[in-house]
Amino acid sequence: MSDMGEFRAAVTAWAAGGPAGPARDLAGRLGVRTVVLLEGPSDVAAVEALAARRGRDLAAEGTCVLSMGGAMNVGRFAALLGPSGLGLRLTGLCDERERPYYDRGFARAGAPPEGFFVCAADLEDELIRALGVARVADLVRAEGDERALETFLNQPAQRDRGAEQRMRRFLGTKKGRKIRYGHVLVEALDPDRVPAPLEGLLAGL
Repeated sequence: MSDMGEFRAAVTAWAAGGPAGPARDLAGRLGVRTVVLLEGPSDVAAVEALAARRGRDLAAEGTCVLSMGGAMNVGRFAALLGPSGLGLRLTGLCDERERPYYDRGFARAGAPPEGFFVCAADLEDELIRALGVARVADLVRAEGDERALETFLNQPAQRDRGAEQRMRRFLGTKKGRKIRYGHVLVEALDPDRVPAPLEGLLAGL
């Protein structure tokens, strides 16, 4: 496990009721200054993929990209890591429907309310709209998932959904698929087609 991976694990353990000491010690030793709070590992994959494309090493910059295991946990993580806790700068991405959790969590932690960026539905939706459904389908085929996609699209429950919604739901139908395509979709983006929330997040780091 990398040093920043150790910090992430220590913070997650702390948020679950463990001791504060390991996270506090690692934050000081690693020079952590900023924590990017994300709902899940697929968001982490996308942020890290875009940073890599831009030639940036976020860990070396003192930035920890952290999966919280759900947006409802943001209040807990913000309290531990923000101005009322370790005193780190907080930023992140959230879905529009979960914005109230971030508003309350950042406010209670005393963190600036403009510190997070909002996706219309979720980050996968933003990436699919940026690339277009046809391009995403090409990427799915290139990844060897063509048969799985065809089977999914032929399900009666999918027939009345829009093409973007169907593709978004497909990415979430198998464990680990959203994480893998977090990398794949970001790597396929044209430089001028990066979704605004993701672009804004990285630019602010």
